[in-house]
Amino acid sequence: MTLDEAKKAQRQQGIAARRALDPSVRQAADAAICARIASLPAWQAAKRVLGYAAFGGEPDLSALLEGPEGRLYGIAWPVCGPDCTMTAARPHPKKGWETGAYGIRAPVLERAEIFPPETLDLVLVPCTAFDEACRRVGMGKGYYDRYLPRCTGAAVYGVAYEVQKVEAAAAGPLDIRLDGVITERGIYRWK
Repeated sequence: MTLDEAKKAQRQQGIAARRALDPSVRQAADAAICARIASLPAWQAAKRVLGYAAFGGEPDLSALLEGPEGRLYGIAWPVCGPDCTMTAARPHPKKGWETGAYGIRAPVLERAEIFPPETLDLVLVPCTAFDEACRRVGMGKGYYDRYLPRCTGAAVYGVAYEVQKVEAAAAGPLDIRLDGVITERGIYRWK
């Protein structure tokens, strides 16, 4: 099996596993993941955080990112652009959201505050699959793998459900290893 075939298989399995979670299990897992993020020293020290809007069964961080605690931080969301580029944007408080690429909720760039990647302190990355060595499989376009090397001052944590863990993630030389992966059961770290 080629690397691309292995990634595709892990991606499909991880997406199916997270979508198969019972809604009550998912809700409890999301709360546990948010609590684990809030306990991270990287979260507590951060001034600028890149989160994400949950899509396709991804862990939902909105209770943390959009709740009272999240409002204390500069929270940005990714906006997908041409040629698999990504921008970290903090939405304008009024009419700051739209349906972006792939049908994902995103800030309206023209009204948003842009956070240059080198100014971010923490980046939370959704995963379709991950392993204990903090390698991840994403959705396959490479947005994060192109963006993360520019986040020179940020701690980078993947976010997933435990059911998405694999023995060895199908990661190639261009796939960025994460500082850690946060699930409802714990935090995996490789550093």
